[in-house]
Amino acid sequence: MNAYKAFFSALALSVLGLTSCSHQAQINGTFVDGADQEIIVRQLDVNKYNTLDTIKTSADGKFKYSLDVQKGEPEFIYLFAGENRVAALLLENGEKVSVTTNALGDYTVEGSEGSAKLAVVDKAYTKFVKDILAAGEDSKAVSKLYIDHYRASVKYVMENPFSLTVIPVLYENLGQQTPIFGQTTDALFFRKAADSLKTVYPDSRYVKALDKEAARREQILEIETQIRNAQEAAFPEINLPDINGERKSLTALENKAIILHFWDASDAAQKMLNLEVLLPLYNSYAKKGLEIYSVCVSPDKAQWGSVVKSQKLPWINVNDGKGAISAVSSYNLASLPTSILIINGEMSQAQINSESDLKKELNKVLR
Repeated sequence: MNAYKAFFSALALSVLGLTSCSHQAQINGTFVDGADQEIIVRQLDVNKYNTLDTIKTSADGKFKYSLDVQKGEPEFIYLFAGENRVAALLLENGEKVSVTTNALGDYTVEGSEGSAKLAVVDKAYTKFVKDILAAGEDSKAVSKLYIDHYRASVKYVMENPFSLTVIPVLYENLGQQTPIFGQTTDALFFRKAADSLKTVYPDSRYVKALDKEAARREQILEIETQIRNAQEAAFPEINLPDINGERKSLTALENKAIILHFWDASDAAQKMLNLEVLLPLYNSYAKKGLEIYSVCVSPDKAQWGSVVKSQKLPWINVNDGKGAISAVSSYNLASLPTSILIINGEMSQAQINSESDLKKELNKVLR
């Protein structure tokens, strides 16, 4: 009986030992430039480094380090010798990585597919920065280096949608204030990467941060697009989703006459106005060139969608959603409901206070 107890105790300890190591990743390193060298281990925490430990190499330059890595949440780990970064690693749960490096950061890595891919882009970036510095004030050379590196980086991001190694590529900088992906349209690359990586690493804090950055950049891109379109058009752009989730652009409409209507779906009188005023106008003038672009400002989108469907409103119906630039603030509305008439691409200056006023102006252009 005692023998059985000893056996099962040993088995239990073995299982516990395996469990305790199940979240470990191990680094076996060689620093070829000398013994007793301090190696600083740092972990990337979204946008800053956290120092995990400082270890010393042995007499033959060897060092080891283990750290916890949760399954499905790989960690970016960077090794420093003094102020010099000498290796970049992307460690998965359970990986045993071998790294050989020197004081200049010339390193090789084995045992980790993610780390191997990261080494490629890390070295390409390091070479790019060195080449830029070597080019000095030669603006043509600097421009060519930047364009070539940017194009190569875009290609890498597009060809590796499910690799976390695209994240440091997207965040590369020249100095502190010059991001490589600094154009507003680069928001598209951030969004593609975030959406792809979320399917593989939904719990990764790096992916969550990338998703937030993609949303921030998309917001800036939308604002810039609205400003640009506002300069081209004679009225501010509105580009909001309809009840089917499809975005509808106001400035893209080419109708002779457009009634831009703002309303609140929670107000009974404003709901009746749809049926008693707007619907008869639409039925009378739609075939002659009228379109209605109706913007609901109700925060309850479900209520708005229910009203639109139950009333069978045939024109363009969108919901403001109170986004980055509210349609209400863009048009400086003082009250609801409000109808603005757009004639041949220009906002009408006519005073519209009633159904008869709308009919009068529509009759001038829609015959």
